[in-house]
Amino acid sequence: MGSHPVNLIIRFVLELLALVSVGVWGWIKFDGTQQYLFGLGLPILMTIVWGTFAVPDDPSRSGKAPIPVSGTLRLLIEFIFFGAAIWVLYDLQQDKLSYIFGGIVIIHYMVSYDRISWLLSQK
Repeated sequence: MGSHPVNLIIRFVLELLALVSVGVWGWIKFDGTQQYLFGLGLPILMTIVWGTFAVPDDPSRSGKAPIPVSGTLRLLIEFIFFGAAIWVLYDLQQDKLSYIFGGIVIIHYMVSYDRISWLLSQK
């Protein structure tokens, strides 16, 4: 299921929503230079990390890995990525949205059990 087109679309939308959430948080919570650093810079940094550190031949991605990492490290990166989005939504006092987003992320990973298993087998 991890590579099913519908699941990949859901994953892509979750990724975009996570980046937007972090950007909005940075823009609202900070002023001046920090507003740009956290509102624009942090989502850009997250995008770079997300696209750069990958497991070679990951079936849910292009298979390309600019910087190859283990499956466990990739899962940690994904946990931090989505965890940050859930936390910033909560910090923005969007409790219900935070819970809904977190729930959808958990369901996505439950449906992607085959990918999780594959990632954990990759050293």
